[in-house]
Formats: sequence, structure tokens, C-alpha cells
Amino acid sequence: MLRTMITATNTLSEVQKQLDNISTNIANSNTHGYKAQQANFNEMLYQQFNNDKYDKTVRQTPVGIRYGVGAQIGQIQSNQAQGSIQMTERDLDFALTTKNQYFNVLMTDESGQTKTAYTRNGAFYVTPTEPGIVSLVNSDGYPVADANGQAITFPDNVKEFTMNSDGTLVANYPNGQQQNFQLGITSLQKPQVMESLNGGTYIGLPQNLDELGYTEAEILTNLQGANRQVGIQKGALEMSNVDLSQEMTNLIQAQRSYQFNARAVTIADQMLGLINGIR
Repeated sequence: MLRTMITATNTLSEVQKQLDNISTNIANSNTHGYKAQQANFNEMLYQQFNNDKYDKTVRQTPVGIRYGVGAQIGQIQSNQAQGSIQMTERDLDFALTTKNQYFNVLMTDESGQTKTAYTRNGAFYVTPTEPGIVSLVNSDGYPVADANGQAITFPDNVKEFTMNSDGTLVANYPNGQQQNFQLGITSLQKPQVMESLNGGTYIGLPQNLDELGYTEAEILTNLQGANRQVGIQKGALEMSNVDLSQEMTNLIQAQRSYQFNARAVTIADQMLGLINGIR
């Protein structure tokens, strides 16, 4: 009986994680560039009872009884499908139109170290950093990196911005001069290895990359050079690819699963009470 409760509670905790994942997807359904996350379940260890010795019934299923201890989330997979394009006609709004390409931004962690994070959200702004100098940042205030991993800064008298097809940002000044910045854009070969940051709105390289058996070069490529192949559209933003109807369906299924396992715990508790009451 105790095993029934353990099985149900094991699954309950994993279903709660699935509910959290669905909630994150729904909350970010209007977040530009957000990629939906899908939780996939695996069966946990089970015990095989080969008690088919006296069972002569012909079955199509494997003989014996398998008594499991619940289910667990095996992987939370990112849906890399392209989101719809929203036209904004704004100079510093950019949408990546090639799958698995991400903008590079510089994020400072809790220990004070600056590391590169990756996002599909191309809503950029300028903010003053020192007298006469402004820097390019995203909507969360993180500096946008160039192809060399450095923050993009320029004089504050910039007049307008244009974008070349290879992802080079051109700052135009009132005196006719121009300044070019090649935006840091990375192509991911194995996006499923990346870890979510800030609730899934950014992704980054996992801390245990060596334990996972990968090198950085196997996971991503920093696109550099004049002939780099970048799919980018100016004056537009990529919308989230969250399918709200699918998320609501998944939410109902997860709630039913949670209720079923909670009911199993209640019934097991009632049966234990009956056994304890036997005189």
C-alpha cells in the first residue's frame, strides 16, 4: 500500500513540473522570440513479477506483471519552429528568419561574471552609458554584443539606423558619416543542449558541458565574416510560437493526471486506515 502512495507522489511532483512548464509557455505567449517548451515523460524503474507460471491465458502483451514507481520528465524539448512576423517599421526592431539563429547579448550572473546569452527577441534600444556615448541594449537592458562578443557603443548624435542583409547594423550621423557594427548572431547546431535562463526568455550554455560530453564547437557557431549567411528582417519582430489552444489542451490533460494521482494517494490512505482499524 505504501508503494502505491510512493508511485503516486513520484508522479505528482513531475506533473507539477509539467504544469509549471505549461504556465511559463502561456505567460510568454506574447513575448517576442519566445520558443515553446514541451515536457516529455519517461517511465521510471519498474519491478518485473514473473508470475505467469499458472497463467495459461494467451496474451498479446508480454508475460508477467510490471509494477512501476511512477513517471518522470525525461526531457523538456524546445520547439524551434519559426514564429509569425509582426511588422513594426521601427529602425531597431529586427526579426531573425532563419531557424536556430540567435542574437547574442551580454548577461551578468550572480557572481558578477559576464557571459553570453542568446535570444530571438530583436527589440533593441539605445541607452546612455557615459557622456556623449550610448550603447545598444535589448528590452531587458542587456547590452547587445557584436560578432566579437563586445558591447556595441557609439556617439549619441546618431541620426538613424539601417541594416544590411548580412546582419551589419549601420549607424548614420548628421554629417554623412557611417559606422558599421556586425551584430553578434549565433547558429545553434544542438539547441536542445542549451539551458533556459530568466524563465526561458534566454538560453545559454550549460555549466556542466563537459559532463554532458559536448564541446562548445559542437553546439553552436558564432557567425562572423563578410559572407556569413544570416536571415534577418528590419522593422519587424518575431512573435512567440506558443500555440495557446495546444497549451490549454495540455493543461487539461496535466490537471486530470494530477487529480488521478492525488486520488490514488487518498484511496491508499483510506485503505491503510481500514487496516489499522482491524482488531
